[in-house]
Amino acid sequence: MQESELKALVSLLDDDDNEVSSHVEEQIISLGTEIIPFLEEEWEKSFNPSIQRRIEDLIHNLQFTLVQERLIAWSEQEEQNLLEGMWIVSTYLYPDLELSKLKQEIEQIYYEIWLEFRNELSPIDQIKILNGVLFSKLKFRANTKNFHSPSNSMINVVLESKRGNPITLCTVYMLVAAKLGMPVFGVNLPNMFILTYKTDDITFYINAFNRGIVFTKEDIDHYLKNLNLNALPRFYEPCDNIEFVKRSFRNLVVAFEKLGDYHKMEEIKTLLNSISDEDML
Repeated sequence: MQESELKALVSLLDDDDNEVSSHVEEQIISLGTEIIPFLEEEWEKSFNPSIQRRIEDLIHNLQFTLVQERLIAWSEQEEQNLLEGMWIVSTYLYPDLELSKLKQEIEQIYYEIWLEFRNELSPIDQIKILNGVLFSKLKFRANTKNFHSPSNSMINVVLESKRGNPITLCTVYMLVAAKLGMPVFGVNLPNMFILTYKTDDITFYINAFNRGIVFTKEDIDHYLKNLNLNALPRFYEPCDNIEFVKRSFRNLVVAFEKLGDYHKMEEIKTLLNSISDEDML
């Protein structure tokens, strides 16, 4: 479709006939996400508030479709890259966010820890170094004051503010640990997300939300007992990277519900259902 035809379509968004304007919206959406830059340009040129609002809605719908497409494609990969998955979560609120920027920031954190890291140290001493740099030197912290804020689930915001929830802090921790060659994985506990250092010979657990404190299987036993839950094997074993993303979406559902933003809440449920067998609707 030529640019003149696209401009003509946009001009009809404000048509008094709702049937006409709705048909125009359908035509524009059918053109796919490639049309977003053109729509953004038309929004800047327009002095008609009604057309601008309709363009904003169209851009949001197209960007939402793009997030969903990326999410499904990522979930269907044989191995889901954790940083890519958390980047997709963040693009729901930050559609222009580049994955390469996140990679650079993780690389910088890795470099800070690598300078002090020693392969010959025991696992516990290696964890102490990682904790020292991440939580004491770089000042990463649990965001307990605004725990339910949507920004806590946005990995880009967490990397910038150094404040996050259990999922995002575990994400940063695990990504850096992996680059250091450490066998650190996520563990999907009820009401809590933690990490495990796990080899054939050594297993212990790490709470990234509490400055990387190390604890044992017995501590998990006690935690589950306090919740009156059965000690299922999956509460002790590494989970897939897709669980990080699912938990992030569940946190966002709660966050937007508390904010009274039910439209975003329903959109997040739709994204979660795209990669989950459960039905949240």
